[in-house]
Amino acid sequence: MKPILAFLFLLFVINSGKAQQHAEYTPPDDPAVQQKLAQWQDLKFGLFMHWGPYSEWGVVESWSLCPEDEGWTQRKGPYGADYNTYKTAYENLQTTFNPTHFDPDKWVRAAKDAGMKYVVFTTKHHDGFSMFDTKQTDYKITSAKTPFSTNPKSNVAKEIFNSFRKENFMIGAYFSKPDWHSPYYWWPYFPPKDRNVNYDPAKYPERWQQFKDFTYNQLQELMTGYGKIDILWMDGGWVRPLRKADSALAHEMGNRYNQDIDMPKIAKMARANQPGLIMVDRAVPGAYENYTTPEQQVPAAPLSYPWESCITMGNSWSYVPGDKYKSSQQIVQLLVKIVSRGGNLLMNIGPGPDGDWDPEAYNRLADIGKWIKINGEGIYASKAIAPYSDGDIFFTQTNGGNNEYAFLLGNENGLILPSIVSIKTGNARKVQQLTLLGVKQRLKWKQDGDVINVTIPAALQNNSGLSYAAGFRITY
Repeated sequence: MKPILAFLFLLFVINSGKAQQHAEYTPPDDPAVQQKLAQWQDLKFGLFMHWGPYSEWGVVESWSLCPEDEGWTQRKGPYGADYNTYKTAYENLQTTFNPTHFDPDKWVRAAKDAGMKYVVFTTKHHDGFSMFDTKQTDYKITSAKTPFSTNPKSNVAKEIFNSFRKENFMIGAYFSKPDWHSPYYWWPYFPPKDRNVNYDPAKYPERWQQFKDFTYNQLQELMTGYGKIDILWMDGGWVRPLRKADSALAHEMGNRYNQDIDMPKIAKMARANQPGLIMVDRAVPGAYENYTTPEQQVPAAPLSYPWESCITMGNSWSYVPGDKYKSSQQIVQLLVKIVSRGGNLLMNIGPGPDGDWDPEAYNRLADIGKWIKINGEGIYASKAIAPYSDGDIFFTQTNGGNNEYAFLLGNENGLILPSIVSIKTGNARKVQQLTLLGVKQRLKWKQDGDVINVTIPAALQNNSGLSYAAGFRITY
């Protein structure tokens, strides 16, 4: 994941031009995967967490190790002037990482109360530090070099998965295909040149085979020793077979090598151990990208395949001291917009070096939970329905089409209901009942073709007790 500047959040509003869309999508042919994918699509709201020793510095996850001159790769601080000095100091964070406040049960309570239904956790990011007890490397949370290794909860990924699984969350394991610590990916004989492997796998096939084995073995550990896993969320799309069809993205990422890690073999092993596993080989269209992941964006219209917008609660994916969090209203309205397009929202929170979230994250989740308890019936297990939105009103559909929901978004002044709310549904089906969720008072309404005009009493307009977005249930 790449960090964003604060102003980029403004671009989230229904951006179709940059959303990750694929002309090629291959639906899974395994009935168990199809069933799991359908269940996942009904969940709508999930929790993402980027966490590792980099949180001690409050810097972007992994990317400051990447020798590319991009806004998100800049090295700062006392070690920033020299690359090798910086890399040594960065990797030495392992020896001081001791998040003693780590309490995944606390996270589960907050996420569940907010209405989140699944979790995706970074078992390993591009820097190669494993947040699980891998046997393939000593660069890990459970290493004797890491102070937290003596803690009973040191196998962080297992603790998180177990805690969330007990509350019936779907469990997702994020895994970075590139590994910038592994000598089989960034061979110490050569300096790293960019985000890619720093040698030609075709010229050194034995070394590349060692990397393939290393990757396979780590994934096998995750698929066999961490309980039921529902989603394998693989990042680093430049690690892929170099085919003509991939040339545009490969060029963008500076990839000139064939970085084939044998996904068919990985998938066969993973699904033998985790039947029905959803695989997300991110940004690599084909059989192993069961859903797509537009980053920090909301497509303008429903996509023809399953998808999930992954978006930060703050401005950064990883912990940054004093990060500016999106308001509860912004998050709720993001959720409404994404669900109206048929997608899921995966909201990221970066834990700090002490092992806990910023208090603001808990405040946001509590606020969202209050809203979702009133309006969740129009969010979960819903489908997109044309016209999807009309001005500040966004639509969803549930119950086989018998119920339609129209969410009227608030503005910078809050949620103030007008005297007449005109809901243009785009169809002239006869409405049997209309209800404003969270309000006991019955409202008067009149249908005129595909428009429903709802009269809002004066007492409700400024004092409805509702916030962020008002949900109207329309029953046909």
